[in-house]
Amino acid sequence: MSKRVALTVGNTAVDWLDQSLSCSHNSVMSDAVTPDLSTLTFEAALEELGHIVRQLEEGAVPLDAAISLYERATLLKGHCDARLRDAEARIERIKLSADGKAQGVAPFDGS
Repeated sequence: MSKRVALTVGNTAVDWLDQSLSCSHNSVMSDAVTPDLSTLTFEAALEELGHIVRQLEEGAVPLDAAISLYERATLLKGHCDARLRDAEARIERIKLSADGKAQGVAPFDGS
């Protein structure tokens, strides 16, 4: 079964088609195996966030586990937002002269 999953992280809308909705309340991550946020790449954090969203959307997660998942999702979203801000700060855009030739670079301004 395919299902479309959409998340917004920072100013970036993430939308993908999920082909493997095999998550269940039995696969809720415990604190003992939950990776530390500081060690997660943006992609890994976004993947875990998507996994949590799918579990919560299925509605088969017990209340206490759902609250824990929601708390983890909030932390993951914050981590992804921070990673995106860091990436945007490192991006420079090329400034062009009136004749269209490269003139230098300017900081990324988000527009």
